[in-house]
Amino acid sequence: MSFGCKKEITSPEEKKAPTKQNEFAIIIHGGAGTILKKNLSEEKEAAYKAKLEEAVKVGHAILKNGGTSQEAVMKTIQVMEESPLFNAGKGAVFTHEETNELDASFMDGQTLNAGAVAGVTNVKSPIELAIKVMTDSDHVMLSGKGASIFAKEKGLEIVDPSYFYTEKRFQSLQRIKNKNKTELDHDDKKAAFYDADIKNAKFGTVGCVALDKSGNIAAGTSTGGMTNKRWGRIGDAPIIGSGTYANNKTCGVSSTGWGEYFIRGQVAYDISAQMEYQNKSLKEATTDVIQNKLTKLGGTGGVIALDKNGNMSFEFNTAGMYRASMNDEDQLIVKIYKE
Repeated sequence: MSFGCKKEITSPEEKKAPTKQNEFAIIIHGGAGTILKKNLSEEKEAAYKAKLEEAVKVGHAILKNGGTSQEAVMKTIQVMEESPLFNAGKGAVFTHEETNELDASFMDGQTLNAGAVAGVTNVKSPIELAIKVMTDSDHVMLSGKGASIFAKEKGLEIVDPSYFYTEKRFQSLQRIKNKNKTELDHDDKKAAFYDADIKNAKFGTVGCVALDKSGNIAAGTSTGGMTNKRWGRIGDAPIIGSGTYANNKTCGVSSTGWGEYFIRGQVAYDISAQMEYQNKSLKEATTDVIQNKLTKLGGTGGVIALDKNGNMSFEFNTAGMYRASMNDEDQLIVKIYKE
C-alpha cells in the first residue's frame, strides 16, 4: 500500500453529510484502536452506542436552543467523563503507581483562547477545569497539585481519587505489570489492552467539536492517558495543537491515538494549517494528516473534525473509532467500526 497516494477516500458518514451549510453541528469520539465487531459483545456494543448517542444529544440540544459551542463541548464531554466505558474521568486507566492522572484541553475558535490541565488526580471534571483555566487565569496549561489548588479556589467539584477507580482498569494494570510491559491505550503494534469482553481492544480518550449558531467553533479533549504510564508522562490530549485545536477561519479538531506521535506531528493544528494556507477542504486535510503523514511517522489513531460550514470528518488509520455526530437537521450518526 502506498501512503503517499493522493486519492481521496470518502467515508459513509461523509456521503450522508448534507451539502448545504449547517447552522450548527456537533461531532464526538470515544477513542480509536483495534475495535473489531467479532470481539465486541452485543451488549457491550449497545452500551457504547447508547452512551455516544446520549452524549452527542446533550450537546446538540444546547446548540439547537442557541447555546454556545463552549457549553456544548463541556456538557457533552462530561457525559463521557462520567461513564466507565471510556478512558476519561470515571473510567480512566491507571498509572504504574496505581493512581489515575487525568489530562484535558479546550480551545475557542473565535478568540483562539485555550486552557489545559495535566496530571490531575482529584477534580471530577477535567474538561471543566481546562475551560476554567482558559476563562479565569492568565495561563494556558496547569498541572498536578497546582491545577488542583486552582480548581478548589474556583469552586470546582473535588472528589476523592477513589472516585476514578474501576475494577476493570485496575485489573488491566495488574496484567500489564505481570507481563512487565507498557501498554499504550490505542496502540496495537507495541502493546494491547485485553479484557474479558473485548480482546485486543482499545478504550480511549474522549473528545468533542461543536459549531454554534453564532458561527463559533470549540473543541475539547479529555483522557486518562496511557495504562502503566510513569514519570508523569503526558500525551497529546492536553497539548493545544496536538490533541485539540479550533479556529473559526478553518475548523475544530479533537485527536485520539498514540499521543507521542500526535505531539510530534502537531496533528490537530496541521489540519487547520493545511486548510488555511493550502486552501484544502476539511476532508483533504484530515486525510493527508492521518492517512499519509501520521501513518508514515508510525503513529496510530484518528481525529474528529468540523469546519466553519459544519462539514464533518471522521478520519482514522485504526480498525475502529467510537464516534457520533448530529447536524441542524437532527440527523444522528453513531458508529464504531471502520465501514
